[in-house]
Amino acid sequence: MKISSLIVAVTLSVILFSCGGEQAYTEDLSSTFAGTAKEEAYDDLYEESAEAEPMNQNLENPHPEEKDVSSDQIQAMERKLIKDGSISFETQDCKATTAIIEQAAKKFKAYLSNDNEYSYGDRIQHSVTIRVPSEHFDALLNEISKSVAEMDDQTISVKDVTEEYVDVQARLKAKKAVEQRYLDLLSKAHSVGDILQIENELARLREQIEATEGRLRYLKDQVSLSTLNITYYQITEKGFGFGKKAAKGAENGWKGLLWFFIGLINIWPFLLIITIGIWLLVRYIRKKIRK
Repeated sequence: MKISSLIVAVTLSVILFSCGGEQAYTEDLSSTFAGTAKEEAYDDLYEESAEAEPMNQNLENPHPEEKDVSSDQIQAMERKLIKDGSISFETQDCKATTAIIEQAAKKFKAYLSNDNEYSYGDRIQHSVTIRVPSEHFDALLNEISKSVAEMDDQTISVKDVTEEYVDVQARLKAKKAVEQRYLDLLSKAHSVGDILQIENELARLREQIEATEGRLRYLKDQVSLSTLNITYYQITEKGFGFGKKAAKGAENGWKGLLWFFIGLINIWPFLLIITIGIWLLVRYIRKKIRK
């Protein structure tokens, strides 16, 4: 059966979709199906089954609904932008600032995806990551900035992913169309060899579809929700801080004394032996002196 040639033809289309970028579903694909694969496989398929005719017609134009992704199409659609930002500042009260941030997030339908607190030396620091609907990003940033006396750092970045977004959508649509062609071939295959070959190609194609769908989901998430990273810190004391350091020193001294006694308890057998030895030595010396 020449259905293997059709499998090869459809496989070539997969390669074109994977490597051809925006032109993976253009005239090159039609010319591929119009060549050797068409001459060797389609005629034989006509002879073997009357059902082959509609399948051949579909394969000659595997994606009639597909068109090139042109720059005009990209410009005509709404821009897909990924907007991210990061700010850092000092605050006089970390708890109050945390409350302000949480209130602002609630107001603009955002949520905290990450919240960490660090304490070292005389510094308490918070790192917060907020995911906010992209249309509310600027409003959220302005709301939080109102409570900040002075920004240490502020960075805003905007990345246009419109072209990639359209390209990934087109690739996904094309791959699913090729998947349907494989399913059509599978329904007409009779030999075990043809069935196994088609199923192998389907498995490989579906892996590519899953990866493309994952990339599209990621882009949709990044476009719909902007990310704002906030770092704020509080200096708990300025200057030497004698009282606090003296109290800390007394605490450390007490702990050291306790550990000293614990150490003595651990070596008490050796202390007992040494004490008995000294007592015997002193007694011996006294006897010698009396004589």
